[in-house]
Amino acid sequence: LWQVWAFVAPGLYQHEKRLVTPVIVSSVAFFVIGMAFAYFFVFPVMFSFFAGYTPPGVQMMTDIDKYLSFVLAMFLAFGLTFEVPIIVLVLVRMRVVSLEKLRSIRSYVIVGAFVLGAIFTPPDVLSQLMLAVPLWVLYELGLFLARFISVPAPEGEDAADPAA
Repeated sequence: LWQVWAFVAPGLYQHEKRLVTPVIVSSVAFFVIGMAFAYFFVFPVMFSFFAGYTPPGVQMMTDIDKYLSFVLAMFLAFGLTFEVPIIVLVLVRMRVVSLEKLRSIRSYVIVGAFVLGAIFTPPDVLSQLMLAVPLWVLYELGLFLARFISVPAPEGEDAADPAA
């Protein structure tokens, strides 16, 4: 990580360098919160779902390799899900996309959240909801916070921007 910073830092302006520390600290914090959410709220539901498929009188025996792979994949999925507000804030702050554009694609984000929930969770609706709803709520949180940090475009830049 230090090598990446040593490579990137000389190309950044001073105001961009000031933003790096808060972004990194908040990103790590949100990732850990996402992992904690998965551990304390999602895993009990998922494991009870898995246990429901075990026939009566049969003891559930899990392979440690598959268990660890599953847990790490869920930690990664939920950790990255909780990064959504940071991503929204950075995109708006850097003027990659406008706040209005992000608001206009809200319905697509909701559908995408449920598709991602269906892909990354076991095949039960509750687990899908436990990934999709936080993803949607965190997107909305990012939009709310972006109102306070959005930077207006310089004069004449709106007319030259074909993406607007």
